[in-house]
Amino acid sequence: MSDFWILLTGSLVAACCGVVGVFLVLRKMAMIGDAISHSVMPGIVIAFLLSGSRDSFLMMTAALVFGLITTFLIGMFQRSGVQSDASIGVVFTALFAIGVILVSLFARQVHLDQDAILYGEIAFVHWNVWDVGGVDLGPKAVWLLGFTLLVIGAVIGLFYKQFKLCSFDPALAAALGIPVAFFHYLLMGLVSMATVSSFESVGAILVVGMIIIPASTAYLLTDKLGVMIALSIASGVASVFLGYYVSMALDASIAGCIVCASGVLFIAAFLFSPSHGYVMRKLRQRKLASQSSLSASA
Repeated sequence: MSDFWILLTGSLVAACCGVVGVFLVLRKMAMIGDAISHSVMPGIVIAFLLSGSRDSFLMMTAALVFGLITTFLIGMFQRSGVQSDASIGVVFTALFAIGVILVSLFARQVHLDQDAILYGEIAFVHWNVWDVGGVDLGPKAVWLLGFTLLVIGAVIGLFYKQFKLCSFDPALAAALGIPVAFFHYLLMGLVSMATVSSFESVGAILVVGMIIIPASTAYLLTDKLGVMIALSIASGVASVFLGYYVSMALDASIAGCIVCASGVLFIAAFLFSPSHGYVMRKLRQRKLASQSSLSASA
């Protein structure tokens, strides 16, 4: 039964991260996803210190706040003339370091340690169950990720056209009266939700892989947004199953194997994608070259 809960939790992580990752990749903001996935850690620790518990709602709220703070600070530094990559690096490393210090000082003995935050504990997800009136309702992580996926799906579905236009042509979206800044921060809020929901399962370092890699794989396979979202989720779920069984065979980190499997799928798409694949592109070039030589000889 533990296998089922691990695979379900990993699949929910892949779905949550896969949806928001598509919009980050399209906006060329993949590294902001990296920044948010690290910089929400101080919010999680502060929420624990204030409440004295690991209540998921409080941690998610704090993470959302810090995710928006991260986005605001990066934007402020960029507008002040600091280069984009430097702004992202300064903000997320500083906030992540603050989170690590807070954990080491105040939360060392409460199962909120650096290893759990960095690498995740998806193998133990079935032990932390939601018990209501003596009834075991399953792992808390599954409920939290399910709620997060529901929220992300509802928001993206409700404002699909606005997100699509803001991603492909923000200038046109602004000219049409769409509040581009509002949808930008709304997307960052969804990224923060996906990040903190996935924290316990895959950790801060590996969650960025689940946000970026499946979406990048899907980007190589299609030019349609709806199909890209579906392929991103499918790629993430496939990497969960592949990575889990590889980790069992190697007795290695489950989360690490999942992200490595996602990387293997990306490499396959990079090489063999019908439209953008390196191998397929070389074959087309060779075919055109042979046709040109035949035409010249004729």
